[in-house]
Amino acid sequence: MVRIVEVGDPRIEKFNARPAFPEEAEKAASAVLADIRKRGDAAVLDAVAKFEGFKALRAEALKIDISSCVPNGIDSRIARAVRDAHNRVLKFSKASLRRPWSMSTPHGGVEGEFFSPMDRVGVYIPGGTAPLASTSVMTVTLAKAAGVKEIVACTPAGKDGCVNPVLLYALKLAGATEIYRVGGIQAIGMMAFGTKRCRKVQKIAGPGNAYVTAAKRQVYGYVAIDQVAGPSEIAVLTDGSVDVRWIAADLLSQAEHGSGWEKSLCVCTSCDQAERIRAELLRQTETLSRRALVERVIERDGILIVVAKDAKEGLEVVNSFAPEHFEIMAKGAKGLMRGVRSAGAVFVGPWTPESAGDFVAGPSHVLPTGGAANMFNGLSPDDFRRRHSFVSFTREDLAETRATIEAFAAVEGLDGHGRAATVRFADACVASQGKRK
Repeated sequence: MVRIVEVGDPRIEKFNARPAFPEEAEKAASAVLADIRKRGDAAVLDAVAKFEGFKALRAEALKIDISSCVPNGIDSRIARAVRDAHNRVLKFSKASLRRPWSMSTPHGGVEGEFFSPMDRVGVYIPGGTAPLASTSVMTVTLAKAAGVKEIVACTPAGKDGCVNPVLLYALKLAGATEIYRVGGIQAIGMMAFGTKRCRKVQKIAGPGNAYVTAAKRQVYGYVAIDQVAGPSEIAVLTDGSVDVRWIAADLLSQAEHGSGWEKSLCVCTSCDQAERIRAELLRQTETLSRRALVERVIERDGILIVVAKDAKEGLEVVNSFAPEHFEIMAKGAKGLMRGVRSAGAVFVGPWTPESAGDFVAGPSHVLPTGGAANMFNGLSPDDFRRRHSFVSFTREDLAETRATIEAFAAVEGLDGHGRAATVRFADACVASQGKRK
């Protein structure tokens, strides 16, 4: 059922609750990861056969020849779309990279930050209910823009070992250097721990289902990860100034992903709007090819319409939800955007559907879900780089800060720390005393 409630209704709080780590996923991830740590490639082969149905006889069969990932046989219109998305994402990624910076110290020294790319990273590309070719662009392109030399990509194959050719073409175009037909927990374990056939990576990025998410969380520390993410979600804030057909279509765009646990929140400013949006939602659902998946979301109360007294109050409802995607479909949308505190990505104005962000706009569509947008950011090229601070003091800078260093060393009982500063002036003190004599 698509419910309509008013601000303050306790069902809003229930809607906002999204468990991040289902117990069954945690248990399964723990078992598979432990097996991969123990048996390496053999465990990966067994897991691929058990969970994906592809029974490869040797670990070598899991690696895909990148030279074969060509657009031959791919519709030219689709190939152009992949190249368009890649070019736009690459341009945005290069523009967003943080630049080295420095500042002068009080006595002629310098300090600041610089960045270096990671050497080897892994990306996960979902391919279960839908082969997410766009995720190839939205992950690998960022790593390439950051300067990473080795980019490992894992994606599940069918029982015949085949992977969607558009997805493979997108991976090659974006800059993947190794591609494996391995999905699920086993892909995360292989990249995190390394095997004879696939060396371990330094960081794993990319979205996935509850099992992939549980595996990423459990390998944190062996490798870095981008974030923990769950089913897709969207919030739309509207004041009645945008066609309800557009609003309904945008809300349904995330409900069709396939897990059944997706969330779509609409906040509007009148009961009349709410009723019209609900009616349009139900009408459009009947026309979707993935209707059964959307209906499962509706049955689980995954679509909610909230009536607020005005857009400002509605914005606070969205901030408390902390959505993965947030569309502001209201007058003065850019002004309202300044009040956003918790959202993975914001889409401003009636001509910016969330699907533009999913496929082509520029920013990555790998975003925090499950309320994690109040503490995590969306994926960026800087996630594939290391930040280094640096300090270069002059003698005068150290002399000025010496007393502070010695004071903290005394408080914390770390006399070696204090001595590291004091000893540098010991010879100068002796020389000064000799001159006075």
